[in-house]
Amino acid sequence: MVDASSEAATGAASGRTPDAAPKATVHLAAEDAIDAYRAACADAVVSPAQSFAWINAWVASIRPDFLVAALDAGDGPAFAIALEVTRSGPCRVARFMSGRHANGNFPPLPRKTAQSVTPGDLDAIVAAIRVARPDVDMLAFERLADRMEDRENPLLALPHSPSANLSLGVDLAGGFDELLDRANGKRKRKKHRSQVRKFEAAGGFRRIEAKTPTEATAMLDAFFVMKEDRFREMGITNVFGEPSVRSFFRALFAEALAEEEPAFLLHGLEIGGRLRAVTGSSRAADRLICEFGSIAKGDLGNASPGDFLFFDNIREACEKGFAIYDFSVGDEPYKRLWCDIETTHFDVFVPLTVKGRLMAASMRATSRLKSAVKKSPTVWRIAKALRRRGSAPAHTQDD
Repeated sequence: MVDASSEAATGAASGRTPDAAPKATVHLAAEDAIDAYRAACADAVVSPAQSFAWINAWVASIRPDFLVAALDAGDGPAFAIALEVTRSGPCRVARFMSGRHANGNFPPLPRKTAQSVTPGDLDAIVAAIRVARPDVDMLAFERLADRMEDRENPLLALPHSPSANLSLGVDLAGGFDELLDRANGKRKRKKHRSQVRKFEAAGGFRRIEAKTPTEATAMLDAFFVMKEDRFREMGITNVFGEPSVRSFFRALFAEALAEEEPAFLLHGLEIGGRLRAVTGSSRAADRLICEFGSIAKGDLGNASPGDFLFFDNIREACEKGFAIYDFSVGDEPYKRLWCDIETTHFDVFVPLTVKGRLMAASMRATSRLKSAVKKSPTVWRIAKALRRRGSAPAHTQDD
C-alpha cells in the first residue's frame, strides 16, 4: 500500500483546508486492494462494469496485475478506481479491468459522500499512482458514462474526448404499447406473430431465464459457441475466446444468482429444444443494459431469433418498470430498429511518462479516425467488407 495525499494541492483546488483534504491511497497487495474496493462499493453509485461483483470476478478469473486507488475522506471512502496494468506495445497502461467488455464506466461514488470529487482530488490520485507504480506510462479511462443517477462522473473533470462508438438505448416511458406506437409497432407486431408461427412449426419455443448456476453455465457455453462462429464470419477478434475470460463470465453470472435481485441476468430463446439466441444483461438503477448477445447458426437464422428475444426482453423491461433499455456500445442495424436515444461516452488518457504522452496522442488520433470512418456509411461499409474477406486487420466488435 502506498499513500500519497497531495493534501495542500488538493485543498487549494477544492477550497477545502489541507486538514480536510481526502487522502489518496494506492493499494497494491491483492487482498488489501479487494477489501478497499469492496468498502468503496458498499453503498455507491456505480456502473455494472465497475461494480465490486464485476471487479472481484475478473481478479479471481484473470489474476491480473492490478491496483486500487482510493480517496479516504476520514469517515470512509469518497471515491475509488480499480485498474489493471497491461502492456500495449512498448508502454504499460493502467486501465479499467476487462478491457472492451467494460462499457459505460462510472467508478464507485459512495452515496453518503456530500462533497464532490474535485480536480485536486484527481491530481492526488494520479500522483499516488505515479509514486506506487513508476513503471506505468499512462492511465486510460475509456468509455466513461457522463453521469449515473443524479451524479456526474468525477473522472470527466480531467481532459477528455468523445469515444469512437455511440451507445444506443430505448426510452421506455409510457410502457411497451406506447413504445411500439413510436417505433413502427404495427410492423414489429406482425413480424413477431410470423416468428411465433415459424418457431412453433420448428418444434415449439420458449424464452427462458437462467435461475441456477448450472443453467447459467449452460446458457453461457451456448453463447460462446454462437459468438465464436459469428466473429469468425465477420473477421472480428473473438473477445470471448480466452478460457479465463469465459471463466470470468461464468462466475459473474452464477454468483449474481445468490442475490435477491440479481445484478446480472441471462435470457435465452429455445426453439425445438435448442438454444437459438442468448442475451446477457445487467441492471443499473432504472436502466437494463444488454451487455452481449448472439444467435446460433442454422436454418432458423432468417427467422431472426435474436430480434424475437429482444422484443420480449424489452417488453419485460417495460413491465418491470425500467426507464431505459440500453443496447450498450456499438451502432448496429438491429439496435436502430428500436433505439431513440444516442449516448456519447468519453475517454480520458493521462500520460505519466514521455512514452505515455506519445501513446495518449496516438490513441486520441486513432479514436478520431475510427469516429470519422463510422460517420461515413460508404467508408464503414467498405471497411467491414475488407474485414470479412481478411484484407484488413482483425478488430474487436466495437472497433
